[in-house]
Amino acid sequence: MATRTLSQLRAHLREPIDASSIAAFRIVFGLLVLVATIRFVATGMIHEYFEVPTHFFSYYGFDWVKPWPGAGMYIHFGVMAVLAAMIVVGLFTRAATLGFGLLFTYQHLIDKTNYLNHYYLLICLCLVMTLLPMGSAWSLDARLRPHVARTQVPRWVLWTLRAQVGLVYVFAGLAKLKYDWVVEAQPMSIWLSANQDFPVIGRWFGEPWVAHAFSYAGIVFDLSIVPLLLWRRSRPFAYVAVVLFHVITARMFHLGMFPWIMIANSLVFLPEGWPRRLLGRPTPHIETKPLRVARALPAMLGLYFAIQLLLPVRHFAYPGDVCWTEQGFRFAWHVMVMEKDGSVVLHVREPGTERRWDVRPGEYLTRYQTKMMAPQPDMILELAHIVADDFRARGVVDPIVTVDAFVSLNGHRVARLIDPTVDLARERDGFGNKAWILPRPSDDVRPTLSAEATP
Repeated sequence: MATRTLSQLRAHLREPIDASSIAAFRIVFGLLVLVATIRFVATGMIHEYFEVPTHFFSYYGFDWVKPWPGAGMYIHFGVMAVLAAMIVVGLFTRAATLGFGLLFTYQHLIDKTNYLNHYYLLICLCLVMTLLPMGSAWSLDARLRPHVARTQVPRWVLWTLRAQVGLVYVFAGLAKLKYDWVVEAQPMSIWLSANQDFPVIGRWFGEPWVAHAFSYAGIVFDLSIVPLLLWRRSRPFAYVAVVLFHVITARMFHLGMFPWIMIANSLVFLPEGWPRRLLGRPTPHIETKPLRVARALPAMLGLYFAIQLLLPVRHFAYPGDVCWTEQGFRFAWHVMVMEKDGSVVLHVREPGTERRWDVRPGEYLTRYQTKMMAPQPDMILELAHIVADDFRARGVVDPIVTVDAFVSLNGHRVARLIDPTVDLARERDGFGNKAWILPRPSDDVRPTLSAEATP
């Protein structure tokens, strides 16, 4: 029975479908990343992120990634804009997608201060799209190179894109199954209280029951929207819900391009061939030539999605609340699950002498870097090393660097985040547990819901 079911699934995934759905996804994706790239230049983000800072917080193993000197970053983004336009029109689609993905990844790796979930999503989509025949229809590639032109593609191509987008929603919903979110409606209460000027309904945002309603709605939306988009009868209503949900969150929380990216990406769940029907194009002829697929592609996609399933749950390998320690927090679709603020003062001491210094992060960082660093332990560690290196350059022998780091999570009382007795200058970053991160205070610790442990 299992063998027969598996054979039926394989046959279903190999069935040809209208390639216009894939083409529309490519065009919309290309337009979004083109707008995002132009936005970086037009709003001065290149100057703010890559020219103003004197220090950058690197990802583990990527400390060699640095901003280009001179006008290099402007050229970098200029090339990205050209590649994004090539994705839109489908010119050298695979190479353009790969090139854009590599350049976007490079600029993203320069400084973890600027980490955003939707930046990571764009990188993931670039990688997946590089492996798929995205330029086979409605593209210059199809016009200039007839041998790549196709009116149909196997169904698995569409399902690969659906899987990537669907994972974001599912893991974002699972990440909300925490005591603070479910029982205390935090940080939703904080966010709603700050938005009481919202049109029509803002007057009720200070009511506790409204915060709980919004919190539960967020969980229900994230965990149910994928099956509702896949079910034919509920699909139209589900997509309207997608649009309303993301428009409201964009208005309330100022999330940049993330809401619009998810509205566009969710088009992949619409019926196969919807763009052709929308434009009144004739039904495509049945494709007779087989799609040439590298033998290694199934294994590559299998490995990729295995990683995508493991990364969001890796935080269970570490002790403590992931929102407090942030070990395993990034690249896990923890979308809007906490409100966290902190303050840091570093103390430098020279062994064997009476020389001591108190250091403020603002002496080394921009205001935005300081804000983002303060509640994140790995960034505090890196700042400690930056300070230690600076004091060594001043002639201080083997400086000892300790910190007073205080954090408030989801409106709870301020508490120490880092052990103040540990010399962070001698600690190293890595994938192991960071024992110098103090546990969340006992009066802030709540029992974790069992559902959280079953992604």
